[in-house]
Amino acid sequence: MLDWNDLRYVLVIARAQSVAEAASLLGVHQSTVFRRLNEVEKELGVRLFERLPTGYAATAAGEDICQVAERMEEDIAAVDRRISGQDLRPSGVLRVTTTDSLLFKLLSPCLAIFCTTYPEIELEVLVSNQFFNMTKRDADVAIRPSSNPPETLVGRRVSSVATAIYGSPGYLAASADLDDLSKHSWIGPDESLSHLASARWLKQSFPRIRIQYRSNTLMGMLEAAKQNLGLVALQCFIADPDPDLYRVRSPLPELATELWLLTHEDLRNVVRVRVFIDFVASWLKSYTDLLEGRTRRLIAEHE
Repeated sequence: MLDWNDLRYVLVIARAQSVAEAASLLGVHQSTVFRRLNEVEKELGVRLFERLPTGYAATAAGEDICQVAERMEEDIAAVDRRISGQDLRPSGVLRVTTTDSLLFKLLSPCLAIFCTTYPEIELEVLVSNQFFNMTKRDADVAIRPSSNPPETLVGRRVSSVATAIYGSPGYLAASADLDDLSKHSWIGPDESLSHLASARWLKQSFPRIRIQYRSNTLMGMLEAAKQNLGLVALQCFIADPDPDLYRVRSPLPELATELWLLTHEDLRNVVRVRVFIDFVASWLKSYTDLLEGRTRRLIAEHE
């Protein structure tokens, strides 16, 4: 009979569609993945993948095996969450995912103090602009802006998050009148950030402008704006503290979102999760004015 490790190899190959990528995800040598797959196919007496030039494609038998493996993966994750929920001590590994902008602009000092306050908790911080799959314990807590957090997660709303338009003094001194923003150069997000409200707003408000510079992170867009490359729509907590940028519009209500601390329902009473959420929520509350865009005036008000 196949065990979970056999099924896990098949599932990862199916998701990666590549033995090399599967080996990287599993943390083993590529030859190990080849050998395990050949052994599983030999034991079952059926081919699980078609080896195509474009990658590995699951056969009908392979898809059946993957469905079984996915159910087992979900059951194992559920058991793991329930067992973790019985932990009564503020100790152990805590995996936290957040965005680069939140980490670099707000959270780093907070997390350092948390580690000092709770030395028995091992903090792992995963920077990503996408939601991790918290059902599978890719992370225990997520800290990120969201207008619609996943229904599978529970948590705490910290504040609203405002977004405004910014430009550098050098760019603004040499550019067109700010009354018509369509005449300006713009810095925008790439397709990986197309889910952001600011990305949709820019596309809908100025469909004909040419965006010469794009980045897959808001921090990258911030740095580009400081190099006089154009206007940029950024969350106020990112751009307001920066002396090399001016805010040229009040925060746009249609771009407002919310900052959440989220976890899986099965983990909400785990002590290390609970103390972390309480600690970070308290820290972020002191930055409410910054998050909600009330700490800086417009460029016209400086002149």
